[in-house]
Amino acid sequence: MATVNFTGAVDRQLLKRAKIIAAKTDTSINALFNAELRYLVETFESAEVAGNHNYRTLLDFSLGRIDDLAAMTELGIDSEEDLFLLMTQARLPMPRLSAATTQGMVDDLNALAA
Repeated sequence: MATVNFTGAVDRQLLKRAKIIAAKTDTSINALFNAELRYLVETFESAEVAGNHNYRTLLDFSLGRIDDLAAMTELGIDSEEDLFLLMTQARLPMPRLSAATTQGMVDDLNALAA
């Protein structure tokens, strides 16, 4: 199998953590990246061949392209717990909230304690 080099950007702290995992598992960052990218591509392609768009919806949610309500509607579920379980089964990370949204939540919690 032919390989190609490419340039990408990754968060510095994420790369540092990935290096630790690679060292602990006696492998390389490249091998970790290739395994995860292969899983993502093969799962996406398999779902498309089967005519199942659920993985695309979960990926869109993971990338922050759609919110939880849109994802649940498209998936035909009515529970955030079910959405979380589907994300786990798909091996996709939950989207990260923006710093402003997270700070707003912290402020709301602090206001409750006061």
